[in-house]
Amino acid sequence: MNTEPQPPPEPAPGPGPGPSAARRPVITRAGMAWTATIAALVLLILLIAFIVQNQDNARVRFFGLDGTISLGVALLIAAVGGGALVAVAGAVRIIQLRSRSRRTPTTRP
Repeated sequence: MNTEPQPPPEPAPGPGPGPSAARRPVITRAGMAWTATIAALVLLILLIAFIVQNQDNARVRFFGLDGTISLGVALLIAAVGGGALVAVAGAVRIIQLRSRSRRTPTTRP
């Protein structure tokens, strides 16, 4: 048997804020806007580099129109057109869900 005195046990950490919680940065809308702006600028720089590196001419035919345009610009136009189609489809779905939720009565307990 050991008769030496032992130090008291340390208290268990409670639900209160610890030292690391006080140092966490607060996420604000302005900070999120700056982050989105920086991400958009990086994406824009990469897009410009892509267009500059793809300057070869490409022949484009579209509904009777015929012409040549640089490959990078043609791909950019195609990507923007595809994004616009996705945005239209998403908007139609949102409108559909909103109209359905307005028609459906909600029951409260």
